[in-house]
Amino acid sequence: MPDVITVRVQTDSDSFQDVAVKIKRPTYQKPFLGGFKNKVTGVEFHNAGSQTIPKKRPDKGIQLFCRETQTVFEKNKPQQTKNTTSTQMTRTGLYVSNITDKLISPGKYLTAEEYHKRRLEAVIVLQTYFRRWHAINVVQNLREQKRLRLAWEAQEEFRRKKEKEEKLRREHERRLNPKTKDDFELLYHALEIWRQEETERINRTLTGAERKAAFCGLLEQEAQLIASVGRHKLNADEENRQKAILHFLDKCAQPKRWKAYDGKITEMDTQYTLRARELFEIYRSISMNDIPKDERIDVLLTLRRTVKEHECKLTQEILELIDREVDLMSREVKECNLEGLRKRICTLFLQYVKTPKFNPEVARILKVPPDPLKLYKNVNFCHSCRSYLPSTEFPVPANSRTIGRCRLCCKIDNEARRREAFLKYKLILENLRKSEADYQDDAKIVFLVQ
Repeated sequence: MPDVITVRVQTDSDSFQDVAVKIKRPTYQKPFLGGFKNKVTGVEFHNAGSQTIPKKRPDKGIQLFCRETQTVFEKNKPQQTKNTTSTQMTRTGLYVSNITDKLISPGKYLTAEEYHKRRLEAVIVLQTYFRRWHAINVVQNLREQKRLRLAWEAQEEFRRKKEKEEKLRREHERRLNPKTKDDFELLYHALEIWRQEETERINRTLTGAERKAAFCGLLEQEAQLIASVGRHKLNADEENRQKAILHFLDKCAQPKRWKAYDGKITEMDTQYTLRARELFEIYRSISMNDIPKDERIDVLLTLRRTVKEHECKLTQEILELIDREVDLMSREVKECNLEGLRKRICTLFLQYVKTPKFNPEVARILKVPPDPLKLYKNVNFCHSCRSYLPSTEFPVPANSRTIGRCRLCCKIDNEARRREAFLKYKLILENLRKSEADYQDDAKIVFLVQ
């Protein structure tokens, strides 16, 4: 709005007059003393207000407000009043006894230089004793640190020696009873080293027909050792498969666990976990060997009552096999002839346990097959085995640009030709990661190394 506006004022019934009005801008904020707002139009109305400038108080020429009148500085100063005293002296007509008086004679005068020299000597004596006490403490601390260091070194030496013995024992145990993929890699690596040593020895000592005959014998020995390793591998695969099955069933039978606010673990069994635990106990009982005949029959009857609750083709087949085994046991058939039948019962019952309809708890752990339409973008072709496999089955080093062979083909090629063992590098990397994690400096590069 401009500072000057023109307002038309009606002076008569048919006459108007234009009047110039000057607008004076307020130099202060009017106080708000309450009001209300029209909800329809949105106009605010104040209860009170003023358009005139408030009057200023006249200046009297006297400073009414100052720091001296609002603050006060206090000061404490002690005062000692005079105390008039007197003494009595001997005079004519008055006797004062001097038995208790002391005769004081002046001593040697001590100058300022002598006083400061005496203080300096006292300070030197104090510093001497303090430095001696401090040196004793330093020596004791060094002696204690040396003792702790020697004890730590002895403990570390004992630990390294024990770890070395344990490592040799584990390697010996791995060579005698291989169970994992790393154990078989060690066996194939040792076999390759032995073959190379024998080849070098034959080339160095024999020639002609003897050399060819020695190579033929070496080839036969290598084939026998490979066959022996293969038999150990089959046994280890079967044992690992049984352990994986028992671990899977035990995981299904575990109760629900959660941590409370006070840190205590609470466990709860549901009807599904109880059902899974019952099936787990039955499977472990029927998979046991060398149990008495009566106990075996009781286990089969328990299995029959459990399976009979559901009617389907799978349960019908299990019931037929149970009846067949009970009938053969009643006819005194040898245990070795019943192994195949018992394995069939265990296999079918495991299939029964893995069915969510009969064991609802297993649905939480079973892997759901992915949608085939989503796998099209993650499927690669292996040029070695000529198979289409998901991308997780291909080892991809950090410096590779193309997809090579799958993991199974690489494993077979390593066992057949190169026979390299990467266990020691794996252990080195694990120890390195453990030591880096103990530093707690948030370093991540060592965890990215493959």
